[in-house]
Amino acid sequence: MTTLQTILTGIDWTANIQTSLGSGTTVADIDRAAYRIAVWSMQLEQADSGNPALCFVREMQHSIQHSGALIGLCLYKPSAASSRTFVESCIYYTYFRTHPEELATLVSDAKYHVGKAEIIEYHKLHTSEFKARQEAIGLVGRLDSWYSRTSAVVHGQVPGTWNTHSELAQTSYSKDVQKLALATFLEGAVIVDDLLLCTVATRLWKGFAPEAKTLLTKGMPAAKRQALSLDTK
Repeated sequence: MTTLQTILTGIDWTANIQTSLGSGTTVADIDRAAYRIAVWSMQLEQADSGNPALCFVREMQHSIQHSGALIGLCLYKPSAASSRTFVESCIYYTYFRTHPEELATLVSDAKYHVGKAEIIEYHKLHTSEFKARQEAIGLVGRLDSWYSRTSAVVHGQVPGTWNTHSELAQTSYSKDVQKLALATFLEGAVIVDDLLLCTVATRLWKGFAPEAKTLLTKGMPAAKRQALSLDTK
């Protein structure tokens, strides 16, 4: 009988990484996106220090790193799951950072749940400038579309599209599937960036370091920066 250990040790993971991350600008794109999230994470840890909801920020950072690593290993469907996790973690942070009682209930009561749609509706009603900011950059539409497509992958609703082999032992690089996984990863990172700009940045941006503000707004069109009321000092 072939064991899991035999299968896993038989896969040439080094070749997968070299081929997967050696194609085009893949490494640079993943590094750039993950670094932006790392900058966000550090600034939120400082500007929102002591907030118990920062656990979601840490999960967000871990998950974007895992997603990038899984792309490198050619584990494409798991990378989609990790991409969804880093976006969901961001969504939860934007809500629970101002709802400590609900966060405590989330920890203590397995039946309690608040979904993405409920949180977005909350922001529309209660988060200052969210509606105008998100409309200016089309955030909610992009988030809903991305989340629906990624969830379909995670839940197995598009079988075959993200797989090129029928056996674990055949795990290897696929140009076409990597393109899907990388696009999902990068679009998710942009959505996280924009979601934070439309929510927590309305209250915490002033507490960010000038260097971080400069990095997070670098290359941003002036119209978008103005719509989001972002200074760099």
